[in-house]
Amino acid sequence: FLASQMEQAQLEQTSMDIIDSKEQAVFRASGTIIKFKGFLALYTDDTETDKDQAILPNVKEGEDLKLIEITSDQHFTQPPPKFSEASLVKALEEKGIGRPSTYAAILTKIEERKYVEKEARIYTPTELGVVVSDLLVDKFPDIINTEFTAKMEDDLDIIEEGNIVWNSVIKDFHTQFTKDLSAASLNVEKLKPADVVEEINCEKCGKPMTLKWGRNGKFLACSGYPQCKNAKPIDAASSSKAQVEVVETDEICDKCGSPMVIKAGRYGKFMACSNYPSCKNIKSKTTGVKCPEDGGDIIEKKSKRGIFYGCKNYPSCKFIINYKPINEKCPDCNAPFLLEKKNKKGDITVFCYNKECKFKVVRRLPDS
Repeated sequence: FLASQMEQAQLEQTSMDIIDSKEQAVFRASGTIIKFKGFLALYTDDTETDKDQAILPNVKEGEDLKLIEITSDQHFTQPPPKFSEASLVKALEEKGIGRPSTYAAILTKIEERKYVEKEARIYTPTELGVVVSDLLVDKFPDIINTEFTAKMEDDLDIIEEGNIVWNSVIKDFHTQFTKDLSAASLNVEKLKPADVVEEINCEKCGKPMTLKWGRNGKFLACSGYPQCKNAKPIDAASSSKAQVEVVETDEICDKCGSPMVIKAGRYGKFMACSNYPSCKNIKSKTTGVKCPEDGGDIIEKKSKRGIFYGCKNYPSCKFIINYKPINEKCPDCNAPFLLEKKNKKGDITVFCYNKECKFKVVRRLPDS
C-alpha cells in the first residue's frame, strides 16, 4: 500500500545496434536503466526487474567490437505474459483506470471474488473470472471497457473540483446502463456458457460427455440426453485436467529416447513423452493423411476457437481444414481423403474433401 502512494520510478530504455564489417547483419541489445527509483525503493518485483533491467556495457558509437560467439536459438510466438501486481498496476496507470489510493483495493477485490489466483506473484485468471469477463463484455460493451472506465475516473475528478454537476454524469451513465441491462435481461437464458464437448465418452451409451453449467456449478452430462440421463459432478480442477486413457505408440521421443504416447485433453489429442515430467516433449497428433498441396503430414492443431487441422510444414505450407480428415478415398470421385463432422449428439457425418463432390453419409451411434 505504501508503495502505491509513492512517486513513479523513472526508467530509461537503452538499445544499441551492432553491425558486422560487411554490413550484412545487425544485432540489437537492449537494457533498462533506473534513473529514479521512486516506489521501487520500497517494493520490487524480482520476477520482472531481474529480466527487464539488463545493464549494457559502456561503448561509444563507431567503436570496434570483438566477436566472441554467435549462438542460434529458435523461438516460437508466445502469448502475452500474465500480470504480476506491479505490471497490472502499471497497465492500470497507462489506461487511466483507478488512482494510487485505489490500486490496492482493486488487487484485493479480484482475489476475494476468485476472479484470479496468485502464485509466485503472478495472477492467473480462474474459470469463473473468464466466464464473468466474457459475459459482461458481451452484454455491456459500452460500460465494460477501459475507455469508459478511464473517462468516468476523469469525470469524478472534475466533479470533485466542482467544475461539473454530478447529476448530469450519472444521468449519462444510467441511460446507457439501463439500455444494456434491458437488452441483457431479454436474453437471460443465453447468459449461461455454452456446453463444451469433452474428450470423454459416456460409460453407459458411448456418446461424448458434455461439460454443462447448472445452479450448483459445473457437471458432466451425456450428450445423448434425454435418451441417456447419465450425469456426474466435476470440479474445476478435474475438468481442466480431464484426460482419457493413454495410448502407446511406436514413435520414439527425439529428446530423451523414451516411447511417445497419445493423450487426450479437452482441447484434443496430442503426443507426449512417456517420461513426463522428466521430459516435457509434446507433438501434435498426426492424422495419417497427407497434405494435398505438398505431401506433408496433416496434424491436429488447436486455437482459441477449437480444434482444426493443418499441414505439418507450416508456414511454408498454409493448408488448413476445419474438419477431421479420414484416410479413406472417396468412393464417388476418388478424392485422396474424406472429412468427418461430429455433432453434440455424437452423430458423425462423413463427406468428401472435394467441394464439387456430393458424397455424404451419416453414421449414427445407437441410442442407449
